[in-house]
Amino acid sequence: MTSAASIDGKLYLEQNRVLVDQLLDRFTPSPDSDPRSIHAAMRYSLMAGGKRIRPILCLAAYEYSARGRVENLENVHRAMAGLEMVHTYSLIHDDLPCMDDDDLRRGIPTCHKKFGEGIAVLAGDALHVIAFQLMAETGNPSVVLELGQAVGTQGMIGGQVADIEAEGKQVTQADVIYIHTRKTGALIRGAVRIGALLGSADSATLRRLTIYGEKIGLAFQIIDDILDVEGDQKILGKQTGSDSKNLKATYPGAAGMEQARRDAGRLIDEGLALFENEENALTYLARYIGQREQ
Repeated sequence: MTSAASIDGKLYLEQNRVLVDQLLDRFTPSPDSDPRSIHAAMRYSLMAGGKRIRPILCLAAYEYSARGRVENLENVHRAMAGLEMVHTYSLIHDDLPCMDDDDLRRGIPTCHKKFGEGIAVLAGDALHVIAFQLMAETGNPSVVLELGQAVGTQGMIGGQVADIEAEGKQVTQADVIYIHTRKTGALIRGAVRIGALLGSADSATLRRLTIYGEKIGLAFQIIDDILDVEGDQKILGKQTGSDSKNLKATYPGAAGMEQARRDAGRLIDEGLALFENEENALTYLARYIGQREQ
């Protein structure tokens, strides 16, 4: 648990990245269990690293909402692992030849390059299923519903559909915001809300954290768009320029690079303002998202 006075953001992030890795190892079937090929593919993509932002946001929102009450941590851990599994499943499918056709993810070959397209599809499907099993095991129907809404046709999948249909077309800033708030923002918002729900947040706190999740979720994807143009491929661990190659609808493409930077910064500032100068894990994570290079 952390408090505003004691938060060391960098240490918090690093310690909880280790925790997420431990949880993923615990809740994912062993590569020695049958069918071995699918379990190996799932673990390959899950354990390739990553920022682990979604599960850590879930934990931070839980801690903020619980206000020092140490309870339901096992349920929070299940939710954290489930969120990262859903995120990883989306990346495996996003990288497929029928989608973005990417060869590199987190500095290593993508799942379909390593295991073939069929196993990659099934690995993503299996992670999706286990994620919902873990959410159900929390005993809290609200978090299962929350994940379903974040992932479904009004959330991540709906955003992916809009993203595909916008390829090669002239899009407005409003069009891109529609895509980004669903394709990326919905799961980030959902991660924050799931943590808050598990922490028994009151209605005012849940509303505030929902707005926070929406602000930083959109900022996250705007910054992703910027990094695809200006980022260092070695730091990112994936190929840059893929949005341009795939004729994707991006925020810099619709609004210009300078406007994209300003809007990302404004969204982070608005997220921080919700805490009225309080420093906590959520404010640190917002700043981290605003300043990230990968």
